[in-house]
Amino acid sequence: MSRFEPLRALLRGQPIAALGTLHRGEPYVSMVPFVLDEGVPEFLVHVSALAPHTRDMFDHPRVSLLVIAPEDGGRAQARARATIQGDAAPLDAKSHRYGGARALYLQRFAHAVDIFALPDFSLFAIRPASVRIIGGFAQAVSLTPELFARALREG
Repeated sequence: MSRFEPLRALLRGQPIAALGTLHRGEPYVSMVPFVLDEGVPEFLVHVSALAPHTRDMFDHPRVSLLVIAPEDGGRAQARARATIQGDAAPLDAKSHRYGGARALYLQRFAHAVDIFALPDFSLFAIRPASVRIIGGFAQAVSLTPELFARALREG
């Protein structure tokens, strides 16, 4: 097993992340379904213009995602987690990237197909600037975007 397999399992297995944005000069955290596009690598989120975090990403693209392993009955501090700091950018529906990103998102969240027809929803790509992985109690490592991409490719 690769040393990065737990990271890949966490990001492939957990469909929900906490999204941290800057909202009116203050930290704001919300919940977003996400998909990891391993080929790029970027995180994809599909968000409504009605949500404060969407406007926040337009105004201040630097965001943070937190993905946490499910509760397993152990100590909270021992749960695997990844914190991603990155830059969010909306994907233009007419761009070459949009169709593939939409298909990848719908592969994970098939029920969202109708939401893509709503005009107030945007598909954002979050490109990691850094990734901090906590594999459990006293097991932490920080990855650059290049090391993160390599970790996703190792198998």
